Amino acid sequence: MKLESPAKASILLMLCVIIWGSCYPISKSALNEINAISLVFWRFVIASACLAVYFKISRISFPRLSLSRWFRAIVVSTLGVGGFNIIVYIGLSYTSPINSVLIMSLCPLMTSLIACTAIRSIPSLAQLCSIIISLIGVFMVLVNGNIDTLLSIHINYGDALIFFGMLAWSIYTYLSKIICQWMPVMPYTFLGMSGSAILTGTLCLVIPDIHPYYDLRNSTTLVLVDILYIGICGTVAAYFFWLYGVHQLGPANASIYFNFIPVFSLLTSYILGQPASGVQSLGMVIVISGLLLPRIIKTARNRHLIHYGS
Repeated sequence: MKLESPAKASILLMLCVIIWGSCYPISKSALNEINAISLVFWRFVIASACLAVYFKISRISFPRLSLSRWFRAIVVSTLGVGGFNIIVYIGLSYTSPINSVLIMSLCPLMTSLIACTAIRSIPSLAQLCSIIISLIGVFMVLVNGNIDTLLSIHINYGDALIFFGMLAWSIYTYLSKIICQWMPVMPYTFLGMSGSAILTGTLCLVIPDIHPYYDLRNSTTLVLVDILYIGICGTVAAYFFWLYGVHQLGPANASIYFNFIPVFSLLTSYILGQPASGVQSLGMVIVISGLLLPRIIKTARNRHLIHYGS
């Protein structure tokens, strides 16, 4: 039985967030042995190579587009994918995977706000309440229950970088919906992977302290396996699943699946021996509850209308 596109998109998006949720603690573990930019570089080199082989076997060709559309697709995919990963992986070097994934879980709200701004509409009351509740949960995680930290308003350097990465990803998600209307998902994915490999490779040449080849050669077998997992599963498969879901369901609906990343990240952290504190776990529950609030209200309202309409 062939799945309809929305159902297929939902399944692929769920697989995507399972993979991405596991990538945060796995990446954190790998960063103990390899430089953040080196890790991002090898991630996209592996992804680009895999997609190039797939393109060759499947004989997929790029669409014919105007120069302006090519420029927009290259800039959005390279900065949205490569720039985002560079910021997040550097930030992950200074903060915990739990903090990172919870800040990134604000993407659905940020994407919705960007969409509202683009069409010049005002967020609903449910969206505003969702933002407030989610921010409370995020601050609980950031200060880890320490009131002195909250009063001093000192935010971890890594947390700040993750926040800007979250903002960049939200913009990328919104713009990708527009670009995928005239560029197929697979070529657009390859464009993002190859452009990001070139971007990070350039940084490796410019910054003297970064040596991706030596970092890779001196890594343990476990880190090499981590890099392969991040490159193949966390990049090729997950990005394709994500873009397919965005194309089928729209950026706002697809971003809702980000709500589940903290759950799978927390499970992976426990497996890898990186447990969250009680305050962080509570903060995660509050963030997820806030993110799901608009959906819960919408479902309850629809049931109310159906009940009284019948």
